[in-house]
Amino acid sequence: MTVHIGVIGTGMIGQDHIRRITDVVTGAEVVAMADLDADRARQVAAGVGARALANGHDVIDDPLVDAVVVTSWGPTHAEYVLGAIAAGKPVFCEKPLATKAEDCLRIVEAEQAFGRRLVQVGFMRRYDAGYRAMKQVIESGEIGAPLVMHCVHRNATVPETYHSDMAVQDTAVHELDIIRWLLGEDIVSAQVIKPRRTSRRFEHLQDPQLMLFETASGVRVDLEVFVNCRYGYDIQCETVGETGVVRLPDPADVWVRTASHLRTNVLQDWKPRFAAAFDLEFVEWVASVRDGTAAGPSAWDGYATAVLSDTTTEALHSGRVVSVRLKDRPAFYGG
Repeated sequence: MTVHIGVIGTGMIGQDHIRRITDVVTGAEVVAMADLDADRARQVAAGVGARALANGHDVIDDPLVDAVVVTSWGPTHAEYVLGAIAAGKPVFCEKPLATKAEDCLRIVEAEQAFGRRLVQVGFMRRYDAGYRAMKQVIESGEIGAPLVMHCVHRNATVPETYHSDMAVQDTAVHELDIIRWLLGEDIVSAQVIKPRRTSRRFEHLQDPQLMLFETASGVRVDLEVFVNCRYGYDIQCETVGETGVVRLPDPADVWVRTASHLRTNVLQDWKPRFAAAFDLEFVEWVASVRDGTAAGPSAWDGYATAVLSDTTTEALHSGRVVSVRLKDRPAFYGG
């Protein structure tokens, strides 16, 4: 069975996913797409033999479309995801599920009313080999009960349009999901510490930021977000347990010894770092659509991360420890 996919949004990430579905994933075909930039949609569609439609709702309603990928502008996500649920079609939505937590909750409620999981959110780190190996070690009990987690998210630089809230909402959002996933529990409080600011940043930007979290069982998590580190793209994670430590590996590369120096390369952006994770994410999503199952990041995960993002942003501005006000997880999502 070939899964016929419609894509809403043909910008950078949309085009990357279209390429992935076309060239990497087996048993899937992009048959329709739409974008606010109609000319771009037509051009991208012509490249893969698909049809460019007038708008996202036409993609959802197209009888030839079995499943939908939403990669449009963030504020439109909720509208299209709700439309896909109403049409009974599986939908993959790039993060964020919605830009407002209340809209995420509307999606959760609509999916429960439909009676079957249809939504997957694009938290691709859950498909990274290193993170999956970390989760396996933690769940095996090999390092004992987790006590502390250290996370780092560094970018070489960001554009002038980047502002302090984006350190939470755009950059740390992946850690907010992966922390919950690795530890298997929710975060209950957030705090943001503002260290001395680097001189290599725009005046309006607080950089770096140190985010502190506590989980329901008392695990303490610190996350350094530093988006002007200058040297490259650097993702780190370490979990300290009662009897051992597990650490995320660095991307594989050679070490060179020459002229009294030992060196290796540092990646410069996120694309090569998580390319394999993006590929596996879509391989598994297409398989779940074909099999009628759903096991990836859920609408509930999208909602929980949105609430946590709002909480951490509040902590950034208030300087206080802020409690996370999360609804009770419905049994529908394994609660």
